[in-house]
Amino acid sequence: MNKTTLLALATAAAATGCSQAPLRPDNAAAGCAALTGTIAANAIGLPTGGATITAVKLVASAPMAVAERGPTPAATITPAVPEYCQVLGRIAPVDPAAPAIQFQVNLPTQWNGRSVQYGGGGFNGVLITGLALVPAARFDQPAPLAQGFVTVGTDSGHQNVQGQPPQAFALNDEALVNFAHASYKKVRDVSVVLMQRAYGRAPDKLYFVGSSEGGREGVTMAQRYPADFDGIFSRVPVLHWTGLQHAGLRDGLALMGSGWIPPAKVQLVHRAVLAACDAADGLADQVVSDPVGCRQRFDIARLQCTGADSPECLTAPQVNAVRTLHSPLQLDVGLANGLREYPGRGPSAEGLPSFGPTGGWQAWWTGTVAPALPAVPGNGIAWLYGGGAIQYFYAKNPNADLKTYRPQDHLPRIREVSALMDSTNPDLSAFAARGGKLILLENLGDYAQSPYAGIQYFESVQRRLGAERTASFARLYTAPGVDHVGTGGPANADFLGTLVNWVEKHQAPAGLQLAEQAARPPFAVQRTRPLCEWPLWPRYKGGDAAAASSFECSR
Repeated sequence: MNKTTLLALATAAAATGCSQAPLRPDNAAAGCAALTGTIAANAIGLPTGGATITAVKLVASAPMAVAERGPTPAATITPAVPEYCQVLGRIAPVDPAAPAIQFQVNLPTQWNGRSVQYGGGGFNGVLITGLALVPAARFDQPAPLAQGFVTVGTDSGHQNVQGQPPQAFALNDEALVNFAHASYKKVRDVSVVLMQRAYGRAPDKLYFVGSSEGGREGVTMAQRYPADFDGIFSRVPVLHWTGLQHAGLRDGLALMGSGWIPPAKVQLVHRAVLAACDAADGLADQVVSDPVGCRQRFDIARLQCTGADSPECLTAPQVNAVRTLHSPLQLDVGLANGLREYPGRGPSAEGLPSFGPTGGWQAWWTGTVAPALPAVPGNGIAWLYGGGAIQYFYAKNPNADLKTYRPQDHLPRIREVSALMDSTNPDLSAFAARGGKLILLENLGDYAQSPYAGIQYFESVQRRLGAERTASFARLYTAPGVDHVGTGGPANADFLGTLVNWVEKHQAPAGLQLAEQAARPPFAVQRTRPLCEWPLWPRYKGGDAAAASSFECSR
């Protein structure tokens, strides 16, 4: 951070008189109470109406709690927290018709000099508290706040409204830009001002962590605001956003009518994939370690009925639906950064059991009932998300007929949204030049988005900057057989700690392992696997099948 920026932050803090009671263990209550007030628009790097602190409170330390159920395994865990000052606020829009940006900043009284900003998920619209485990963290690991990090979250500039689709906000231009990228930058700048006020100095290092939509947000920060974060961890990022939404529409339409695949037949396909590909890595363990090779071994046509329909075969329309899912989507429009194709998904992890609303085909693609217009409860998440995005983002018509939608009829708008939402710019040279570090993780059993979209993005960075230079600041890892939210196999590791060591100690990632853990204390480790850099995958070499040491990263 340069001297001009620090001077501006100090001036902004002094203007409200909040710098007189710094947050420290012996003055926590007064230091927290002093953080009320406003933050001037000129302290935020993008146009806003300024920020207002709406509530502050000193929160006492509390132990970990674990719920019986949650939307993901990690979401059942409420991590332990230390004493901290919780700051809630809003950033006013420029357009009076646009929603405000809500934010939460958690300032521990014992600060380690760093901050972690959390990304969101789906279409956001919910305030991210910054109190959860980071994506893909081990369940027995302290959350960042308990480690002394300031943590930061936002709703990305809109709140979900009961009875409205989660995509409805996109009809407002400023709300759309905030969701695309601007809100995360604005909240980042506000958090730095608050740290300056609370502790009397700016943070030494700033980190960003996110999964899915939040993973896209992290990579977007590296692309658009390369000076703002020192390290970024991005899990299963939805980078090729326009392609994903159109693929969700295409794949859902393929399931309509006689193409729909009921839950029992999802399991039929799952068993057939495992029979063809599970043991190809040397061990039959319900995980397809090499899904790329599985594409050559598994032929969906072998399941097609030769006579009447039965529970042990797929009809021709059902086979066609699977082929559609597996095939790239060709888009007859030039998207941002020259992309014209979205990669197919699978095979592997088709029949993973649902954890809450997530897991395998049934959660993301097929649902428990066939896709309908309008969507009905039980439809797959990709249909709900993709169809809504087409109507509100691209057609800009909530009543657009999804069966007759043609991208060719909306080319200017598609290009406009692609330029905003698609985080596919391979030029990360500015981020690399200032010492930024990026870790990407793709779960290869993901049906919320195609893991191969993130893989193709990373390969585009390598083509742009060269493989050697890319390896100096960015790494791509994969987790075979693992779903979008981390179920199906070993999926967790200390990615934040690895990122901090790379940024601050220049220790490049090496020898990492993924763990599969029970989601309840004592979070017993059930098995581990080596964390392999793409395009390597774990091959069994003999020994304890539950131990990472029994595998080697191989091609």
